[in-house]
Amino acid sequence: MTSLSEIEPSALICAYLFDGQGQGKELDLQAVNAWSAGDGPLWVHLDCQHADTEAWLREHANLDSVVVEGLLADETRPRCDVQLDGLLLILRGVNLNPDAAVDDMVSIRLWIDGHRVVSTRIRRLKAIDDIRSQIANGRAPLSAAHCAARLAWHLAERMEPVVQNLSEQMDEIEDKLDGANEKGHVELRDIRHPLLELRRVTISLRRYLAPQRVAISTFAQLDEGWIDERIKGRLREATDRTIRITEELDEIRERSIVVQDELANRISHRMEKTMYVLTIVATIMLPLGFLTGLLGINVGGIPGAETSWAFWAVCAGLASLVAIEVWIFRRMGWL
Repeated sequence: MTSLSEIEPSALICAYLFDGQGQGKELDLQAVNAWSAGDGPLWVHLDCQHADTEAWLREHANLDSVVVEGLLADETRPRCDVQLDGLLLILRGVNLNPDAAVDDMVSIRLWIDGHRVVSTRIRRLKAIDDIRSQIANGRAPLSAAHCAARLAWHLAERMEPVVQNLSEQMDEIEDKLDGANEKGHVELRDIRHPLLELRRVTISLRRYLAPQRVAISTFAQLDEGWIDERIKGRLREATDRTIRITEELDEIRERSIVVQDELANRISHRMEKTMYVLTIVATIMLPLGFLTGLLGINVGGIPGAETSWAFWAVCAGLASLVAIEVWIFRRMGWL
């Protein structure tokens, strides 16, 4: 049997024992191995990519194969799977790590029962750091379920500034579009790329937040003795915040569609105007090209070939023809 003491220190990110009164004690590897349910609620946070983590989850934590696979899966979507003796909760948070894209959301996998929380992650998650900071300041979760509910709440809290920033970016794009006049070629081109990037980020975030809302709501509706009304209230609050974030993302997406349509209309209008001008110029030049081509044929008998003022007479005639064409186009409403 593999124990945590046999795992490299990098596998155990942190472990805490809660006293149920708001205090948490950080445990070392030996203390985690010696823990029993009567000692109090336990939170163990592991690196799921470590070579020995799977063996510990199977043999020491005595978790079912389905649960272990969920805790170690590379690709996950938010969900809440209820088991006989607990539940598997998979959530996602915005990626706030340095040089990372916020829409590359970080997954956190949790096994929760009445006595412990076992969580695994691949990349660092700021919401976990928030909970660890609270524990250090004497505000530890009161139970395993409370720890999971607090994590769900902090995930939503961390998402709100990101979504607010996206909304402000959408405001800037709309302002740029309103300020782009008919000659603002550069402005319109500069709008397209930020708009496409904003839509991509919004869709990516929305992809995970929709199932996450369902997962947290399912957790809040469970009828388990170790999930009291206070925890359910915290979960409902986290669900409401996630719903608001999802609705704001939907609003940003709809606004981006409106801006995209308006941008496409302006570009189309500009192209139509350009084609219209080219058509008018081509129409005016058509008879001029015909006459100059006719007079330029290399055969005898061309009128004025021996006359010195014939060239200027032809130029005057062509100018008069252009003037007549412009007058006709104006009468017809083409100009």
